[in-house]
Amino acid sequence: MYEKFIELWKKYFNNAELPITFYYTNEEGHAELVKPGQADRCIIGALSSVRHGKSYSFDTNSIGCFGGKWWVGFSEKIAPRPDFEYFLSCGIPGKLEGERYKKSPEIVLEIMKKVPVLKAPARYIVFKRWDKLEESDNPEVVIFFTQPDVLSGLFTLANFDWTELNGVIAPMSSGCGSIVHHPYLEKDAEKPRGIIGMFDPSARPYVHENELTFAIPMKRFLTMIDDMEESFLIANSWKDVQQRIQ
Repeated sequence: MYEKFIELWKKYFNNAELPITFYYTNEEGHAELVKPGQADRCIIGALSSVRHGKSYSFDTNSIGCFGGKWWVGFSEKIAPRPDFEYFLSCGIPGKLEGERYKKSPEIVLEIMKKVPVLKAPARYIVFKRWDKLEESDNPEVVIFFTQPDVLSGLFTLANFDWTELNGVIAPMSSGCGSIVHHPYLEKDAEKPRGIIGMFDPSARPYVHENELTFAIPMKRFLTMIDDMEESFLIANSWKDVQQRIQ
């Protein structure tokens, strides 16, 4: 399966970057455990090494960002501070500069009520690039860091066998929320959706200026692989796009 996708990926997406994957496990030894302070405080920055072929596992002590801990399910609170809703919105004059991602603290509190809670099902979360996966691995979500032309292909392929209009969604969240939290929760849905993300301005400095992410549960991704050879990817319309993919 892993080799089949690599062959098809190169056939239709040229030398575009391979995806990374993640899964939760209680077993040690699947990848190097990130020690506190070893990697970037933001998990998106830490994943840069995974994109280049390094395999990492994280536990609750590995992630320095409190929001990151919450989005991957390692904390029951999104932040230890009582003024979190002000931090994400307008701030507190003379005391706290707000990020201004929401217009008011009230909006922050309301939207957080709507975000489904993710509780990590195991001690570790393991990230590996697709070509580094082994038989002992059990990837649950596939994540692409990708340019618009590649994203258009993934988006269209994810909608290829669906009658619904929203086979792919873009919920507002942090960068790590868009690649871990939301796609992981989709995996148990009757019809798992893909997630387009990395719109978070705080995470943008850790990715290329023309990159977004596409994340999707593994079980849904397997159907996408099976559909590749009968989809638009074999049509001339895609060949016109493919020639621009480096």
